[in-house]
Order: sequence, then C-alpha cells, then structure tokens
Amino acid sequence: MHSTPSFYIPNVFSTGPEIWLDEDTSKHVLQVLRMKPGEEIRLTNGNGLSLHATILPSSSKKCRVTVIDSSIETRSERAITIGISLLKNTNRFEWFLEKATEIGINELIPLICDRTEKHTLRLDRMKSILVSAMLQSQQSWLPVISEPKEFRTLVTQCAHQQKFIAHCEEPEPLILSDLMNSNLSTQIILIGPEGDFTREELEWALSHHFMPVSLGENRLRAETAGVVAAAILKIPS
Repeated sequence: MHSTPSFYIPNVFSTGPEIWLDEDTSKHVLQVLRMKPGEEIRLTNGNGLSLHATILPSSSKKCRVTVIDSSIETRSERAITIGISLLKNTNRFEWFLEKATEIGINELIPLICDRTEKHTLRLDRMKSILVSAMLQSQQSWLPVISEPKEFRTLVTQCAHQQKFIAHCEEPEPLILSDLMNSNLSTQIILIGPEGDFTREELEWALSHHFMPVSLGENRLRAETAGVVAAAILKIPS
C-alpha cells in the first residue's frame, strides 16, 4: 500500500476549503507523479500545520485541491539544537542533516572551528534536504538551519539551559545519556570537525558552562557523532 504523497507549502497558514498549489508543486503533482482529480495528498507548511487534501479538476500548470481535514502537530516542549562543524565531504554533512531532521531536531547550526577545512555551504540546497527529510518522515515541523557560525561566537552567545560539547580528549568525559536532563526546555550539543576540537576550543567552551561529554566507547566520524547525539537527546521526549 502506497503512502499519501506529501508536499511542502511554506506560505499556507490557513485551512480554507480550496488551495491553489504553487507552480513547482503543481508540476510535481500533475506532471511528475501524474496524479488525477480525486487522488489525495498531504500538505504541510513546516510550522506544524498538516492538511489532508483531494485534487480537484485543474489546469495543466496549476493544481487546485480541496482540504478534507487539517491538524496541528504538537511539538515537544524541549527544543534540541545541534551545532556541528562543516565537513570537507559535503555528502557526509548532507547525510547528517537528513538523519537529524528525521529524528526531529529543532535547530541545526553549521560551525566553523579551528580544524574545519570547508567554510562555506549552499544554504538553499541544505534547506531543500531538510524539506525532503521532513516530508519523507511524515513530519510537519521543519528544522531551522542557519548560516555557518564561528565556534567561539556561538559559544559566547549560547543561552540554552543545558549545554554539551562532545570530544575525544583525555581524560574521558562522562556519557551524554547520564548527564542530560529531559525536564529542561532547551539543550544544545556541539560536534567538532575531522580531528576533533582543539584544546583551546574545548577550554573556551568549558569556561562558558558547556559540559564535556562522550557519546560512547567507539571513536565516531563527525556526522555519525551528530546522529548519535541527536538520538540520545531526542529519546526521552
């Protein structure tokens, strides 16, 4: 049995009886998927609104739908942020973004650290990856992703209630799952680049009340560490 196709409609905030889809979405519905009047689709604006709709007779370029049902997806009271270094291999960074979105992370902050080898990213492409992952996982909340931030700037400005930094330095830090408090409403964890954070970066974070944590016994790639951290922080919600 096929699942109902899902589409992102960022500018729709009401649940009026009929909606005209934008040109790109219409093209995908009518020309790529070749859907017909009477078939059903799911729409979301990425801000919690989920619409169940049926395709109406339309023109060849613009698709018109009627809303059958609407709902607002309740979001967890805990907001989880992951700051992770940009990676030299863009595909690995994109894989992390996809998986973090599927897990349900609220905010993703690309970091520029002392050992970061790549300092730019295509934000429009990254956002499209988040949208695809949100739709694939049948969610209605789109994570926020920002332009890359310098590590020390983020650490200085960070106001989350619980702050972690994952690292592999000696002595071995405590395990993340033993320290996290699921009763707090905002949490952030920082993941370093290939080669980890420098000692100076770690000390800077510790001086700003970040807690050093380990994600387990094995040494993980940065993108894997990000996914593991996301899962650990999200599980209690």
